[in-house]
Formats: sequence, structure tokens, C-alpha cells
Amino acid sequence: MLKILYHHRTSSKDGQAVHIEEMIAAFKAQGHEVIIVAPAGRENTEFGVDDKRVAFLKRYMPRFCYELMELAYNWVAYRELVKAIKLHQPDCIYERYNLFLLSGIWVKNRFNLPLILEVNSPIFEERLRYDGFSLHRIAKWCQSYIWKSADFLLPVTQVMADIVHQYGIDSRKTLVIHNGINLHQFEQAAPSEAAKAALGLNNKLVLGFTGFIRKWHGLDKVIDMLANDAPNSARHLLVVGDGPERSNLEQQAKSLNIEDRVSFTGVVERNQIPAYVALFDIALQPAVVPYASPLKLIEYLAAGKAIVAPDQPNIGELLTDQENALLFNPDQANSMPETINRLCKDQALIERLQKNARDTIVRKQLTWDENAQKITRLIEGFKHHA
Repeated sequence: MLKILYHHRTSSKDGQAVHIEEMIAAFKAQGHEVIIVAPAGRENTEFGVDDKRVAFLKRYMPRFCYELMELAYNWVAYRELVKAIKLHQPDCIYERYNLFLLSGIWVKNRFNLPLILEVNSPIFEERLRYDGFSLHRIAKWCQSYIWKSADFLLPVTQVMADIVHQYGIDSRKTLVIHNGINLHQFEQAAPSEAAKAALGLNNKLVLGFTGFIRKWHGLDKVIDMLANDAPNSARHLLVVGDGPERSNLEQQAKSLNIEDRVSFTGVVERNQIPAYVALFDIALQPAVVPYASPLKLIEYLAAGKAIVAPDQPNIGELLTDQENALLFNPDQANSMPETINRLCKDQALIERLQKNARDTIVRKQLTWDENAQKITRLIEGFKHHA
């Protein structure tokens, strides 16, 4: 049995939280002890929303002050990590990478513990593009320092691994581990006539999307597509989730007089998502950043759904066009609706994609349990060479 000190700075309850909670559960299911060091109070945050305290600070605090606060958090985390290490004597530190989070490296060096770093995104480049920095040089140094100081890095895609390697990290120190799924949750979910009836989806061809709704997802194009359908069309868009773009999409559907062809569930508890995905005939991954391992995509595969997704390298690590998905050109404005139209007209293709989707999970070992086994083998290797 291993003792794993799991360290992260994630307070929101979204896809990040799913990854964290599922990995912890997988480690424990294999008999390992997991000691968690994380921000206080995150258990009070509802699933599907950001931590309101963090959102408030980001919105109203000057950027310079917010970044200093991120750095100052290291002293809080460092004290908690030291306390946990002295009390539990863990075999290693497993950390979810976050920019400005230096405390894991500090305790790794102090106690000579191996640190395995899970890398889901290049946060420096991400924030530089969307928010900018006041402490630009310090932020870039932090990312480089943390990545180079970790004993082993686990990027979630090969695209992400290539970014890591651009920082001078030896490829022998990285192992790509995609996001996973708990198959048991999806084995229990099956489309129910009662559930479809409750949502007004009986006899409908359901186009489904799960997640936090943002403008760049391109769901407006799907609504425009539905507006061109014949009055008796069976196609219906079911959006499972909420987000800043929801009101705009609702208004768009209203202005096009197709409110009855578009449904929004709002925030849905994590354990209810498989039941909603079970209602989809075609599952949509309209857009994704170029380095991510989309959790919704793996959920769609586990549920055995026909998927429409963008044709780009990180998606290509999991999907093959016309084998387990139908891929569209993200650089062409009409490519996504045209691809959806094509799939809707080909029931045989839908059924083939559905069959191959579930097989992908087994073939590529895309479960949290498999991920935990790979990681614990790494830890055992560090113990062996200690």
C-alpha cells in the first residue's frame, strides 16, 4: 500500500474537480492511502460553478494584487504540506499543476520526496492570451521552474507533452495520461422513456451537449441549423449545463421561433450526467482548446454515442473520423452543421459510431482505474530506486 500526498489548489467544482475526485477515489479503491492538501472551504462550492470567493477576487481585485495573493498562498500551502508530511510520512507527492504554486517543489526538496506533476494546460500561455499578467516574468519563470523541478510530468495529451518538451523537459520524464471515466456510472445509465417524456423528447433525434456553455463552443451554429429544418423535423438540441452564453442562445432560439427545439437543463449534479447523456442520439464536442483532453468527449465514448467533434491533433489522439466519430474542419464556418446534417441522415453510420465509441474506452484504457495503476507503478519505481 502506498501513501500518496495529493496536493492541488483547485477550489471550483467543474471538470477539474471531477478529475481530482475520481483520481482520489481510484487510488483509494486500489488500497492506497491518500492524504489531501487543498484550499479550505471547497466542499461548500456547488458542482458546475466557480468558487464565488475566487470569482469575486478576480473580478474586483487589481491583477497585480491578485497575482501577489496567489504567490502568498504558497506559505499557507507550505505549512499544511509540512504538517501532512510529518504526520503521515507519504511515499510521494502527487500534484495538479497550477501557476504560481511553488510550495510542492519546496517540500519535495526539503523532505527528498518524489513529486509527480499532472499537467492539464500550459497555464502561463493560457492566461497570457485571455487575461494577461502584471507579474509576467515571474509567471513565466514559475511555470518553467515547476515543470523542471518535478520528478515526473503527466501531460493529458501528446500536444500538451510537446509544449512541456519545448521548455527543455526530457521526454523520458513525461508520460501522457488522458482523462478517464468511471465506466460503472455509465453502465447504470440507459435511456428511459419516462425521462425522455419528461423533457418532451419522445420521438426526437436528440443532439446533445454537456458542460459549461461559452460563446466559442459554437452552439449558435447548431441553433441556426435547426432553424432551417422543416416544421415537422424531429431534431432537438439538449444542452446539459449552464454558463454565460445560455441567455444569448435562448434569445437566439426565441427570435428564430424554435424555442420548442432547444432545451437547457441548467446546472446538473455530477451523478445525474450519465442519465442525461443516455438520452443523446448524437453527442456534440463543438470546440476545444488545442491541448486539452476533454472530459465530455470521454463521457460520450463511455456512453456509446455517435460523436461530432473538431478534426485537430488532440482530438485525433482519441477519435478517428468515421470510425468512432465524425470529424469536422474547425477552420470552416459551416463544417460543423454540415457534418451534423450528414450524420443525421445516415442511421447506419450513427449505429457504427455508437458501437465503436464504447470499444475506444477499453482499447485506449481510458478509465480512472487504469490511470491510477499507471501512476502507482511510477511511484513504485521511485521507491525502488530510493
